[in-house]
Amino acid sequence: MRKRINTNSATRAVIYARYSSANQRDCSIEQQVAKCRELAARLGLTVIGVYEDRAISGKTDRRPNFQRMMKDADLRQFDVVLAWKSNRMGRNMLQAMTNEERLRDNGIRTVYAEEDFDDTAAGRFALRNMMNVNQFYSENMAEDITRGLMDNASKCLSNGSLPLGYKPGDDRHVVLDEAEAAIVQEIFTRVSCYEPFIDIARDLNRRGIKTKKGSEWGRSSFHTICRNERYRGIYIYRDVRIEGGMPRIVSDELFYKVQEVLKVKKNPQGRRKRSGYEEYLLTGKLFCGHCGSPMTGIAGTSKTGAMHYYYTCQKRRTDHSCDKKAVRRDQIERAVGVAIQQQLLTDENIQMMADKLMEYNARTETKYRLQGLQDQLNANKTATANILKAIEMGIITDATKARLLELEKEQGQLLVKIDEAKAEMVPISRNDFVKLLYIYKEGEPTDKKYLAALFDNFLVRVDLYDDHLKITFDPTGGRQPIDMPIGAEESPESPGDSSESSDFEASSQDAEKFVLALHNCTKILERLFGDFLF
Repeated sequence: MRKRINTNSATRAVIYARYSSANQRDCSIEQQVAKCRELAARLGLTVIGVYEDRAISGKTDRRPNFQRMMKDADLRQFDVVLAWKSNRMGRNMLQAMTNEERLRDNGIRTVYAEEDFDDTAAGRFALRNMMNVNQFYSENMAEDITRGLMDNASKCLSNGSLPLGYKPGDDRHVVLDEAEAAIVQEIFTRVSCYEPFIDIARDLNRRGIKTKKGSEWGRSSFHTICRNERYRGIYIYRDVRIEGGMPRIVSDELFYKVQEVLKVKKNPQGRRKRSGYEEYLLTGKLFCGHCGSPMTGIAGTSKTGAMHYYYTCQKRRTDHSCDKKAVRRDQIERAVGVAIQQQLLTDENIQMMADKLMEYNARTETKYRLQGLQDQLNANKTATANILKAIEMGIITDATKARLLELEKEQGQLLVKIDEAKAEMVPISRNDFVKLLYIYKEGEPTDKKYLAALFDNFLVRVDLYDDHLKITFDPTGGRQPIDMPIGAEESPESPGDSSESSDFEASSQDAEKFVLALHNCTKILERLFGDFLF
């Protein structure tokens, strides 16, 4: 029989509730609080506050609301702490006892709704034994869980949360989430094209696409994705690594291309300067053919006082370990611009890209863009239904009311975004797309603005040697670079008509991969429709 605490009706009590697993139902918190309120009524206590920690293990004291409660206890803002069971306060015996003693030093009692420990030597002894049992239970359960997880990993089964693009299948093996996988492919392709993270994030947010955690994208959202080898089809869990253990989303070529881009992004000298005519348009895309280092812009003044601009090998510049000579900026930029016009933007390739873009639009626009928003709406409706069931069962608190209002607001926003997405799904016509590509084909390669747009949208990498250069157009890595002699761009004969251009004769599959990359870089069409019209 529980002994009544010597209190009066003005005795201040708070409730602490916690659950460990994100898989538990939110109502478990409400059930704990309800039990504690029943106990408070029997003991004649006045509940003045509730502290809740959701999906946080009791093995650690690093629980935000628990720490807030302990700080308030030091200020003696209440007299009694009510909890469902002793394991709510912690599963680590030493920590739990320390916390109890800290509360006791502040004159605060701890009472449990499902466990009766009176404030006697025997009661405290029983409580310590129960805390010991709690710790044993926690450690034993952790060992069992670890063994199970490692066994799952040996079979390539899903263990916990999965990265964007994947979901657990019916047999618990990892399978593709088609809508999310398309977003992952888009992110890798856009990063490989050197598109700034902030631009990618802004576009994904505009389209209503969420991260795996359901939040909006930011500049820092892409580093973990771009370095995750699981997208190459490698199952990874702790020290378990199984090649081909899960579906592949990106090719090895595209993955390693993105790793190169990330290295350039870390290098401050790889950031393009935006200072008018002194801009070096190939920064971040021009590499030394001798040693593979980036080539960066430098400027010098001649005896006459005239300014001259060059690209130089970074290793030659910093430690003189490379013998590659500097090249004039305007000469190499013009050469690359003409190569793009003659090698990539041929009449035949333009028509092929237009055909493949139309096929891609018809095949994927509705399926992926709307599916992502619809999946979010379905998840919202499920969460709303769960809250309503809890309310029907009589479990209603300020937290459930606030969550319901939040879900209703989110549902309205999703419905608006779905309507907007449907309205925007008017694909560009084939003729308009062809006309826009011809704008690029017929631009003037001495125009800096034109070259900047050309390099941003079509160029992946240039490797510069003494007498020739290799140009990579395909961001997916599906084709070998074009090998082109320096000065060939000045020849009356178009390289596109010569035998040297045969390496670029694309198969239908290669062309489709390039058009997929082009389509995914939404900034291309935005710029084409916007300020870049020659």
